[in-house]
Amino acid sequence: MATTHAKDEIPAPLRREVRLLGTILGHVLAETGGRDLLDEVERIRRAAIAFRGVASAERRDRVLELIEDLDVGRAEQVARAFTVYFQLVNLAEQHQRMRTLRERAHRGESPRHSLERTIEGLRERLGEAALGDLLDRLEITNVVTAHPTEARRRAVVETLRRIADQLERLDDPRLAPAEQADVERHLHEEVEALWHTDQLRRDRPEPLDEVRAAMWLFDETIFTLAPTFYRELDRALQPEAAGTRPPAFGAFLRWGSWIGGDRDGNARVTAEVTRRVLDVHADHVLRGLENATRRIARELSASERDVPPSPELLTSLEEDARDFPALAKSLTRKLPDAPHRRKLALSAERLVPTRSGISDGYTSPASLLADLRIVQRSLADGGAARLAYGELQHLVWQVETFGFHLASLELRDHAAVHARALRELRADAPSPQTQEVLDTLRVVAALQRRFGVDACRRYVVSFTRSADDVLAVHELAALAVPDGSLRIDVVPLFESREDLRNASAVLDELLGEERFSAWLAARGRRVEVMLGYSDSTKDVGFLAANIALYQAQRDLAAWARRNDVTLTLFHGRGGALGRGGGPAGRAILGQAPGSVDGRFKVTEQGEVVVERYGNRRIALRHLEQVTSAVLAVSAPDAVTGSDVEDRFDEPARAMGEASERFWRTLVERPGFARAFSLVTPVNELSDLAIGSRPARRAPGEDLEHLRAIPWVFAWGQNRCNLPGWYGLGTGLEAIGDLALLREMYGAWPFFTSVLENAQLSLAKADLPIAELYLKLGEDEELTRMIREEFERTQRWVLDVTQQEALLEPRPVLRRAIELRNPYVDALSFLQVRFLRELRAARDRGEDDEQLRRLVHLTINGISAGLQNTG
Repeated sequence: MATTHAKDEIPAPLRREVRLLGTILGHVLAETGGRDLLDEVERIRRAAIAFRGVASAERRDRVLELIEDLDVGRAEQVARAFTVYFQLVNLAEQHQRMRTLRERAHRGESPRHSLERTIEGLRERLGEAALGDLLDRLEITNVVTAHPTEARRRAVVETLRRIADQLERLDDPRLAPAEQADVERHLHEEVEALWHTDQLRRDRPEPLDEVRAAMWLFDETIFTLAPTFYRELDRALQPEAAGTRPPAFGAFLRWGSWIGGDRDGNARVTAEVTRRVLDVHADHVLRGLENATRRIARELSASERDVPPSPELLTSLEEDARDFPALAKSLTRKLPDAPHRRKLALSAERLVPTRSGISDGYTSPASLLADLRIVQRSLADGGAARLAYGELQHLVWQVETFGFHLASLELRDHAAVHARALRELRADAPSPQTQEVLDTLRVVAALQRRFGVDACRRYVVSFTRSADDVLAVHELAALAVPDGSLRIDVVPLFESREDLRNASAVLDELLGEERFSAWLAARGRRVEVMLGYSDSTKDVGFLAANIALYQAQRDLAAWARRNDVTLTLFHGRGGALGRGGGPAGRAILGQAPGSVDGRFKVTEQGEVVVERYGNRRIALRHLEQVTSAVLAVSAPDAVTGSDVEDRFDEPARAMGEASERFWRTLVERPGFARAFSLVTPVNELSDLAIGSRPARRAPGEDLEHLRAIPWVFAWGQNRCNLPGWYGLGTGLEAIGDLALLREMYGAWPFFTSVLENAQLSLAKADLPIAELYLKLGEDEELTRMIREEFERTQRWVLDVTQQEALLEPRPVLRRAIELRNPYVDALSFLQVRFLRELRAARDRGEDDEQLRRLVHLTINGISAGLQNTG
């Protein structure tokens, strides 16, 4: 299936790094496991490459023969070797992306969707005033979730981070030979540390463990990333004046978190856990703000003779002397002629007691901001504008973005939980589960009193199907906190295809409720609605779900316009393409016209969070692409006058219906749930200790209770990648008009995005390997259906896009997948063999820990090789 392409498609620096890391890993294998281990790995690697070059039964059998010769202990070492190799290759590829961005910047190039090009284009089209209006309403929120899709342990991630630092050192052309040798010594040491680090967690993490893991990213990149990104936008708007005047926009980035708040099906998330989460958040952000304030205070050495303090600053210092006499006196003695520095130093000292909520601390972020702005204005009035709007402005942006809570904690639970709680309370028979709901709402009220309303105010209701599902949470909030002090925004989550179709009707029903109308007025007629990408895809398949989501966006945007409501659509995207994943910028450009309008909110899940925010330069590029896309689709001339929906609505509907019917012939086949559990490692991966939340909402093999993440994860493991393409070919064939489909692909950004994502899913799928898994189910009809739809989908996608091969416009990505495939194949061969043995042992009533561990290792390795889980 794969096509061989020239090595020139892989950048030379990347080839060198992959070769270097592979060589080092080989040395480590030989030194720690003996030459026999390295030889074993090499034999399997070469046999897998030969099979991939010319797939044949003979070459497949040669790989299988080598795999069958391994005992369990050696097989585990081989699986670890391939897993570590993938982790190193992923790191090298990430470093190459960073290198490419840096080189473009040095050449003065502005890549597509850069802030500079986006701002320049909008300014020419809209004018300065309209551009300013657009920036004023900009809101971008990234919500980190703890869904169990990050298979790597934190120790592994941190070791890889240290290896990345050494690769960065290698890029320095000034390195002396001794320095280069030192880098290579460090690389050997860290690769050996990675080899010796257990790839598997021993115990399933608790919710607070997940919270602390997320804090690592906030500490390492996100906290300092935000002001750096704002500065890039500031330069794009006024390159010459950046840093010498107040910014022309407000802080518009926000972060949220479901970690420790998402209790839907996760009994480990309790009211007490939720209460403790914001303590962790606050401790991290306040330490960050304190350190930044101290640093800027130290650097602000301007004397009052050169930069005279404003009357406002002098008055503020006098108030400080009254309110904090000992501290103010000490600072005056140390810094007698530096009033600006003295004010900031006092602010830093006040942030220490703020962490514990005791007296002398700041009561809110607004009070800290007030002090910082007094210093800013005084510096600017005193002729030190660069000091006012340089690093000090970065601190202001951090306070505006993160407040004292870092990321707004959002709650989520199932609509059925709230309905049951109300029934029990009306019958005066509350169960412990209902008491937990009330306790959680009381905790939210307490958190708001301590950290402010924005620290925890949103409550997402899974499987919202009626107005009552939203009103139930408001009613429970009133029962839990009768004094009315709890301010809560209930966010309906529409997930299935039918729920998406009925979303506007549910909102109309809500508008007819007096309680909701009063709440809406109090909120300035602002409403947030969440769209579920995961369950809708599992419900009706890839194409039908994408069309349903697009139509829901369009209908909800029209509903908001009719009812004079400011609507924010919250996109519950997953990491994998089968759950709405893929490049965020292109996804935004494919949203329904008018549905963004300056506001974009999205979940960042699992391994995607580390991939996007683990490296500062890549994270900056990600935020740049997202912001540029939001600005582009929110411009007035991008929203009005579009006739795309009118022209393509009917063929889209027909495609979706045909695709859904075909999808249902698969998932509604008698015995399909059982077959799914046999042809994928879904049950085995459910045992992996990679998240606190269970894989199923209820026990058993029923697909309805299986969460979308393990559903997608399992199909990726068996190399079918089925949720990312199945049914698309049938949908395209139902239209049959190639000219029309090509017109849709060229003129409709939504359809372009769908086919681009499908290409990536198809390219990562592999039918010869997948059929080894499908044989585990002994269902020839299932195998035939998947094979025929794969071939149909690939044929139609290539015809519509007028390409000779999948991913033809992205040769580097295509070649990277092709180069990885033989190594992933080796792990797949291992997994199939030991799945059989593990299941046979279970059938005999045996619990073989070594076999289970080996299968788990292959799951980790294949995830690393394919670069996605669920």
